[in-house]
Amino acid sequence: MAAILATMELQDILYSQGFGTRRVCAGLVQQGLVQVYAQGSDALPELCTQATAEFAATGLRFRVQGVEWAYHEKAYLMLNKPAATECSQKPSTHPSIYTLLPSPLRLRPQKAAVQGVQAVGRLDQDTTGLLLLTDDGKFIHRMSSPRHHVPKVYEVMLKHPVDERQVARLCAGVVLDDDPQPVRAAACEAVGATHLRLTLTEGKYHQVKRMVAAVGNRVEALHRSQIGGLRLPADLGAGQWRWLSAAELEQVQSTA
Repeated sequence: MAAILATMELQDILYSQGFGTRRVCAGLVQQGLVQVYAQGSDALPELCTQATAEFAATGLRFRVQGVEWAYHEKAYLMLNKPAATECSQKPSTHPSIYTLLPSPLRLRPQKAAVQGVQAVGRLDQDTTGLLLLTDDGKFIHRMSSPRHHVPKVYEVMLKHPVDERQVARLCAGVVLDDDPQPVRAAACEAVGATHLRLTLTEGKYHQVKRMVAAVGNRVEALHRSQIGGLRLPADLGAGQWRWLSAAELEQVQSTA
């Protein structure tokens, strides 16, 4: 016997996805601004003007004011962070990465002290590349905790040519000015004359830049290309975001 999916009122579905208060969501429905796709059908969505109409939320697709949306109990996103953006809700100099997201993702109701989606860790304002965002507090903790040693791969463009001695020192460990304990790369390879691929399993303030400086070189550009088993897709342009698929979510947690 097929499992019976739990249903929710349409106004509550919209509320859970960040479209505003329940009153606002009810208003969107009543004003004829919401269309709902039939489950498992490729037919065009149908207008629904009854805010209390019930639908099976899992897998539900709908349109709000003409914009396609899909129900997600929890949000897991990837973003290709562009340069000159800050991973802060209250940026000081450059625009916030959160301005790159649609409003519903920023306004999703609070879950376990997480309001809307939050970045899983941060990248410096001039660092580009793969950034994860979610409203799942446990996921944020698991991916950010140094106990889990989630590997993160960085493409490092250097001012001076890299040599074997520098690669060896980065793998063996260097001492930074705020900690007597050496920090080391989990992996390090010279991809080109001034291109280093560095894998870290911990995150300290400006760690890549400081490690490279400790071996006598300088970072000119920094790009994160991979977290866990998840690589930044080549077709995701700078400033673009998308939902993680179930397979990608598994990839990113494979080493956590």
